[in-house]
Amino acid sequence: MREELHPKGLEVVTVALDVLGLAKTRKYIDAANQTHPSLIDQAHRLDHLLGVVNVPSGVWIDEQGVVVRPPEPAFPELSIAAIPVDRLPPVPEGIDRYLRDVVVESRKIRSEPHRYVAALRDWVENGSRSRFALAPQEVIDRSRPRPPRVALAAAHFEMGQHLQRAGFAEDAIPHFREAHRAQPDNWIYKRQAWSLVRRDQGPTDVYDGDWLGDVRKIGAENYYPPLEM
Repeated sequence: MREELHPKGLEVVTVALDVLGLAKTRKYIDAANQTHPSLIDQAHRLDHLLGVVNVPSGVWIDEQGVVVRPPEPAFPELSIAAIPVDRLPPVPEGIDRYLRDVVVESRKIRSEPHRYVAALRDWVENGSRSRFALAPQEVIDRSRPRPPRVALAAAHFEMGQHLQRAGFAEDAIPHFREAHRAQPDNWIYKRQAWSLVRRDQGPTDVYDGDWLGDVRKIGAENYYPPLEM
């Protein structure tokens, strides 16, 4: 997508959100051999500033540095999300039961890559005249609110990150738990903490939830909000 639209003025910047930063994420960036800027946000600054609560999320920023679409589910057309469920290969029989259930559940998640990319192409072609480029008040109206509980969650999550990076993983856990309690719909907070304990984000005695269990509670179709176009 970037190769198609870059000659027309679009730059794609990807940001990996991961407390472990270079040690965990750099190998995937190098393996992908991307041509666009690929950043690692070890401190989760981007999601705090813009209100990102799940990935992948896209934010549109115009030539003047103004946000014209706040965070929303963002999938490219060349992704597994764009393949109809009935055309996906069967789940391998020999894999771990939990991972197998995760794959099955993830296929129920709603994504709309074709609608998203069509809107992006329209914006690249038409700029501020595109009907998908929102006015400042519309951007504000669509942005996530930040009541005191969300600020509290961010503070606990920041403290948890600091302790984790400083080598005090056990001391970080209560702060991650408080972040989950204060903002239960923030999947980035949940997935980051879960993955630090168990790579597949499965159930443990450390946290109350896990990826599969929490997705089943809300319904996989509600994992991402519908696109507002």
